Amino acid sequence: MNYYSASVSVTVQFQKLPFPAVTICNINPYKYSAMKEYLAELDKETKKALETFYGFSEGKSKVRRSVDDWNSTGSDFFEQIPLLKVEDFSRTATELHSGQKRKIEGSVFHKDSSIVNSGDSNDIIGFQLCDANNSSECALYTFSSGVNAIQEWYKLHYMNIMAQIPLEIKEKLSYSAEDLLLTCYFDGLSCDKRHFTRFHHPLHGNCYTFNSGESGTILSTSTGGSEYGLHVVLYIDEADYNPFLVTSTGAKIMVHDQNEYPFIEDIGTEIETAAATSIGMHFTQSRKLSKPYSDCTETGADIPVENLYNKSYSLQICLHSCFQKAMVDSCGCAQYAQPLPAGAEYCNYKKNPNWMYCYYRLHEKFVKEQLGCQQICKDACSFKEWALTTSIAQWPSIVSEDWMLRVLSWDKGQKLNKKLNKTDLANLMVFYKDLNERFISENPANTLVILLSNFGGQLGLWMSCSVVCVIEIVEVFFIDSLSIVLRRQWQRAKKWWSGRQQGRAAQASDVERQGHENPACIDEDLPTFTTALRLPLPQDSPLPRTPPPNYSTLRLDTAFTEQLPDTLELGQH
Repeated sequence: MNYYSASVSVTVQFQKLPFPAVTICNINPYKYSAMKEYLAELDKETKKALETFYGFSEGKSKVRRSVDDWNSTGSDFFEQIPLLKVEDFSRTATELHSGQKRKIEGSVFHKDSSIVNSGDSNDIIGFQLCDANNSSECALYTFSSGVNAIQEWYKLHYMNIMAQIPLEIKEKLSYSAEDLLLTCYFDGLSCDKRHFTRFHHPLHGNCYTFNSGESGTILSTSTGGSEYGLHVVLYIDEADYNPFLVTSTGAKIMVHDQNEYPFIEDIGTEIETAAATSIGMHFTQSRKLSKPYSDCTETGADIPVENLYNKSYSLQICLHSCFQKAMVDSCGCAQYAQPLPAGAEYCNYKKNPNWMYCYYRLHEKFVKEQLGCQQICKDACSFKEWALTTSIAQWPSIVSEDWMLRVLSWDKGQKLNKKLNKTDLANLMVFYKDLNERFISENPANTLVILLSNFGGQLGLWMSCSVVCVIEIVEVFFIDSLSIVLRRQWQRAKKWWSGRQQGRAAQASDVERQGHENPACIDEDLPTFTTALRLPLPQDSPLPRTPPPNYSTLRLDTAFTEQLPDTLELGQH
């Protein structure tokens, strides 16, 4: 039986609950119309790759072209990460931009669990990453379809470009609160952009958090139900989406605590356009016991990993921070999707030509738990969780679509010179389904009281002992033994003291015979007449002597003047 074991208790109570923070991001991070200036060359090369491999051409029929028909001089994009067509898992691949065949060296990694060929039955598309310092160190990454390969290839170059754009410019290229929010209600009352806090996410652009708590006030709700939660209508603007970066339309949201960083790319919930999405919540607080009961951390202060997110500790924050630190140490630069450590800068192939190969190798070790991050990082002992239940309905309905779109277009008409389409809108409701707060806590299964109780129960079961019996045993073996030892020590000390006192008395009697002092008048206080006799005498002076006693009571006088007759007779005989 383990002494450090815990029991779990669940407490449910009905009370007014604080409303969580709700972070909303457009799936498309930046307006494509504003980004074309920065992505023009990348988009051009992507279209050429699609035309070459799939025969895709804007405004033309989809006729498959041979690789040899593409007489391109190449570009920096293909020089850094060449797109390849691998033939039937052989070690031979063809470069799409030049048509040259090359022998594949190094490892081959399939980014999907199964390979599904597209186009010709023997065609597999991918790209190759090589070590800039050692050209023989290469890795080929293949995908189940050319769509996935081209999109992954596009994202790598996209991160290179975005890493070189200042943050102030990226915030302007993304969506403002006026662009994203059409209507807002909370707890039956109107709200606006002042209730939202903007923060810039590297992968999702400008995101907006409702009830972030930065103003010092956290909103709460005292009634459950959809009418008393957050209700917003979002303008998605599908026509301004980047066609190569994102392939879905809508928004991403995340419900979280005010002190928690929203990892919206990992656990965000997607909501679709032309639909009303209702998200009901159940609130749960959990708390686990720390060491020695479990391997969790209270604040993360005992974890040797710097928190890069400036939020309360969580396992995800630790893992992302640990990987970013390993990225800076191994590759010399930081990965674009995560915050910058102090003194570091984001990777781009102009300053760090080797970062892509280094990143993929490092990420492979991270997934296989070879970096040590999973061993260092621990779960938090206390955390808050909102369990979500999502339901979707068509919105707006066919019969109300016409007038609703007209009204919403009129509301936004000052900034939008077109009629809204329902595929540009998303209706979102976030609310508590009930106000039952669930508190899950761990309690020590064995405390001192429980330990003594179990000990007494075992004694009573196996030895017929009770607490009184145990007390008597303790009294006999400990208290009585101690009293005996103390009594013997007291007797020894008393005997020693008596001997010492007798020695002092004998010494005092010797001094009395010499007439120096009277033992009964020995005083350790200030000198008196008696103690003055102890002072040394002048030299050649005889020692004083006490005269013999001259008591009259010592003389024997006859009580009778004549001798008694009976005494005379005895004398005569």
